[in-house]
Amino acid sequence: MNILCDLLGIKYPVLQGGMGNISNAPLTSAVSEAGGLGTIGAGTMTPTELEQIIMETKERTNKPFAVNIAITVSPYVEEIVELLIKHDVPIVSLSAGDPTPFVERLHNEGIKIITVVGSVRHALKAEAAGTDIIVAEGYEAAGINSNYESTTLTLIPQIVDKVKVPVVAAGGIANGRGLAAMLVLGASGVQIGTRFIATKEAPFSQEYKNKILSATDTDTVIVGRTVKRVRRVLKTPYSKKLLEYEGSSNYTLEKFSELTSEKYHIIGAVEGNLEEGFINGGQISGLIYDIPSVKELLERMVEEANSSINNISTLRK
Repeated sequence: MNILCDLLGIKYPVLQGGMGNISNAPLTSAVSEAGGLGTIGAGTMTPTELEQIIMETKERTNKPFAVNIAITVSPYVEEIVELLIKHDVPIVSLSAGDPTPFVERLHNEGIKIITVVGSVRHALKAEAAGTDIIVAEGYEAAGINSNYESTTLTLIPQIVDKVKVPVVAAGGIANGRGLAAMLVLGASGVQIGTRFIATKEAPFSQEYKNKILSATDTDTVIVGRTVKRVRRVLKTPYSKKLLEYEGSSNYTLEKFSELTSEKYHIIGAVEGNLEEGFINGGQISGLIYDIPSVKELLERMVEEANSSINNISTLRK
């Protein structure tokens, strides 16, 4: 039994990344039903909005799922923690901040804790705080990333060598070969986001899905470097505007935060308006060619991973 699967009560060592305010019950429940760990991203949702998605997810599946809290992003962190306890959410993913203040309270309620990090130092701090699982995310990933811009290939083995808790690899993974590669590097599983966008159950705009399907290896761009808020998005008319704003002398973190708020995320990802809103996308977009069901995707990933690992034996004489 894979240690990650055993710890989380899932069939396959594949986690869904938090997707902020575009999170929804259909995709989250589909990932959990298919054997992975579905995740709801709290984003900047109000507790009432989040509660509705949690309740709908529980109606759709009795399998484990998680809720991600971006600690320094959500204005409702304390209320959301109480909400998760109220609804017996079994797993909480913490990102964008120090997990320490929440670990004891969540553990006392029997909740497993995942912490997302982008460096060895932060992984060690998360382990010391008592986190059960570490997600190490390279900057190939979609959305907000670490300012260190460490790649997944180099980050995973360094963190695996330094911590004792299971490590999950995130960033640049969309198929079974990626899953196999991360397992070989010492990870216990993977977390994916962009690949789940291009699935049948994902209730996002067709424009978003088409943009992923047509993407090449150079069709994502980093915005926010000048204000030290790194975010990877797909190239669109709106991302071009972001880069133009970034070159102006009066550009500030506050302005960037406004232009990349969940309001504009929804406009792009859900409404499909790529002139007035952005769409997150990882570098792995160039390796996504179809729109399977979540079940088909996970089964294919695991089959391909097993085949890839078996092929390694051909290197021996």
